[in-house]
Amino acid sequence: MRASIPARRPSVLAVIVGGTTRQGAQRALWGYIFIAPWLVGLLVFVGGPILVSLYLSLTTYDILSAPRWVGLANYHRVFFEDPLFWPSIGRSLYYAVVVVPVGLVGSLLLAMLLNQGLRGTNVFRTFFFLPSLTPGVALSVLWLWLMHPQLGLANQLLRTLGLAPWPWLTDSNTVIPSLIIIQLLTTMGGGAMLIFLAGLQGVPRELEEAAIVDGAGRWMKFRHVTLPMITPTLFFNLILGIIGALQVFTVAFVATNGGPDYGSWFIALHIYQQAFAYLRLGYGAALAWVFLVLVLILTLINFAFSRRWVFYRGGS
Repeated sequence: MRASIPARRPSVLAVIVGGTTRQGAQRALWGYIFIAPWLVGLLVFVGGPILVSLYLSLTTYDILSAPRWVGLANYHRVFFEDPLFWPSIGRSLYYAVVVVPVGLVGSLLLAMLLNQGLRGTNVFRTFFFLPSLTPGVALSVLWLWLMHPQLGLANQLLRTLGLAPWPWLTDSNTVIPSLIIIQLLTTMGGGAMLIFLAGLQGVPRELEEAAIVDGAGRWMKFRHVTLPMITPTLFFNLILGIIGALQVFTVAFVATNGGPDYGSWFIALHIYQQAFAYLRLGYGAALAWVFLVLVLILTLINFAFSRRWVFYRGGS
């Protein structure tokens, strides 16, 4: 009877860095060496500030003096004593509920238009994408001029059509709809459109041809072939859209500074004002952590429901 040869135990290096052989362990080690600068940067410039902000959220800190430990007092103030917190959350959710679905539909329609393979597609793709490349501050100043109640081009156009001028950014009842219009017109042809375009170009041609052979029209082909195949792309854009919409800041800060009458006082602007305008860094950090938890909860809810409608070709 032949004696079995005992399995060779992996080296210490293989256990530490991974790999089943010495050569594999060396390759893994070199991989860690090459990504070490990025890992150090992540830990020092991202992980470090995150941990510091968590500590500061449990203190009162104004930069001029040392942090003073207060425990959960800042969080109690956020939920029960801050008169601007819950309204700012409500405004941010209202803004996101409108911007995200309308933006996704608009970006998908633009992507489908560019996916037709018509002449001049590259030119139109460039024109659609250019507004999203413009700095947010410059866009905000431009739209502030376009929506000026007396001199703005928007109201001049309304007067030409015989309609009454709108207050746009100068009224608390119309400021958020105006900001929504600005956001949609400047970002609908941006990154989400390009991601949708990549997803559409990844739909297998044989499935579309089979649907046409079976007599499916354009709408049936889109509903039963194209849309299910791009649901991972749609889900990806949905997550990014929700996070981006809830973080709306630049246009509200530059164009309205949260006004008029706190009409555009979003949660991101509230965090900024508390932390950097009023130098309440401890309280601002607590607001930021509450906002982080809110975004995390919404993201997890979307992931939970995604199992019901997102289709992956490699599995469920």
